[in-house]
Amino acid sequence: MNIDQANREATDRMIEARPVLVGVEKALDVIPGMRENLLMHAGPPITWERASGPMRGAITGALIFEGKAKDEAEAAKLVTSGEITLEPCHHHQSVGPMAGLTSASMQVYIIENKTHGNFAYSNLNEGYGKVLRYGAYDASVMERMHWMNDVMAPVLRDAIASSGGVDIRALLGEALHMGDEGHNRNKAGSILYLKALAPHVAKAAPSPQTAADILKAIGDNALAVLNPVMAACKAAADAGFSIEGSTIVSVMARNGTDFGIRVSGLGEQWFTGPVGTPQGLYFPGFTAADASGDIGDSTITETAGIGGFAMATAPAIVTFVSGTPKDAINATMEMYEITFTEHKYYNMPVLDFRGTPTGIDIRKVVETGITPRINTGIAHKNAGVGQVGAGLVRPPMSIFEEALIAYAERYGF
Repeated sequence: MNIDQANREATDRMIEARPVLVGVEKALDVIPGMRENLLMHAGPPITWERASGPMRGAITGALIFEGKAKDEAEAAKLVTSGEITLEPCHHHQSVGPMAGLTSASMQVYIIENKTHGNFAYSNLNEGYGKVLRYGAYDASVMERMHWMNDVMAPVLRDAIASSGGVDIRALLGEALHMGDEGHNRNKAGSILYLKALAPHVAKAAPSPQTAADILKAIGDNALAVLNPVMAACKAAADAGFSIEGSTIVSVMARNGTDFGIRVSGLGEQWFTGPVGTPQGLYFPGFTAADASGDIGDSTITETAGIGGFAMATAPAIVTFVSGTPKDAINATMEMYEITFTEHKYYNMPVLDFRGTPTGIDIRKVVETGITPRINTGIAHKNAGVGQVGAGLVRPPMSIFEEALIAYAERYGF
């Protein structure tokens, strides 16, 4: 068996994927396997008993949003009794930032990979502050969620249809040239997203005030495009998944308790280990003692070759996650040592337009002792507080070692 040939196929499919934002619909109507009693969450499988504070808070908030619970006690009873099922977003062609909670009636973005025909999905981004994805669920969070679902989403649906779709691969390529890295820094990408949809929102909105409210919500949210970007990266990674013999990582995801990966040539199996606590900068009044363990599906961006792997092209990211511009360049250079190839469409002016390091190879991770670099937000360890900072984190080496052992056993090495 030729491993390099398998890896070339997996990474070529990831790179040649052309993910396009084509719509917004209710999760129950479009996400494969979605059910009324299902809550999708970030990371590998998790139970209520092992869930972190932000994850429990987001589960509670999602059940309040659905009208199935009134507080955490009722939410816990529903989940532990089996009346409500928890499953990873990744089991349903989906991704969600931080806790990643997606319930049946929530509106979701639809991404179509025009090259290979597969789809991926993500919920809508709430913006900063006290939000569901960080485990908050008070009345203000619910009000915001319902406005997004009932007012914003229908207008976005019509606007996206009128626009003919938003090519996220092209948007990302341009955003990387404008100082974004596609994970924690999406200021340019969100402006490009607003530019693409603004005239169509103006036409689709039922009133000028509604149009103004929606455009302001997008314009004020520097992470507005993160969720479509994550779904686009998911669609690309899925295109290179389940390639026989490949050692390329197709999923990296965290649930606040466990960090999990999946490998292209090993199919649906998860390899998990304990999450770390991000090292970075904290908002005034907070310290590392307040931090939850690493959480979220947004590491799909690094999996697809951007985020922490493209820090060189986003030197300003260090003002948010700590470090210096030279550190950002060094971070990207280090990632070339554990990846199979360079991206054809995502390149970095500061490195003479060199393509971003793409295709994490478990062999190289174990051989070099270098684990992937990840940019991430930091959630408070208690439900309901929200984001307290941002920083850098790495997965445990053990999961790559276990994956390589499993690979050797499966393929007879």
